[in-house]
Amino acid sequence: MSINKILAVDDSKVDLINIQNILTDAGYSVITASSGQEAIDKAASEKPDLIFMDVVMQQMDGYQACRQLTHQAETKSIPIIFVTAKGQKADRVWAEMTGAKGLVQKPYTPDQIIEQVNQFN
Repeated sequence: MSINKILAVDDSKVDLINIQNILTDAGYSVITASSGQEAIDKAASEKPDLIFMDVVMQQMDGYQACRQLTHQAETKSIPIIFVTAKGQKADRVWAEMTGAKGLVQKPYTPDQIIEQVNQFN
């Protein structure tokens, strides 16, 4: 699988711009969403190769969005990596249970983000 297009999801504009810049600088095409529902909609229409998603968001959190994405035929094969301040063992277990393929704890380095992408290249 080759990663070209990545969906970045975060309700914090600063965090969203930060991850978008890291991925764009590394040569990836990046689309963004600022909510769980927007992530679900964009994943279905844009068909990204990978999704980086925040956990704590208004209305629908990242766990809920991940569950929906992993249970829909058109999006279930897209790997999801959580990017979150929640880094306890329970958070990692919960991320796996909802279908995520990884978790990066904030604050993160650009290398940590690119390392996650490289798992799928």
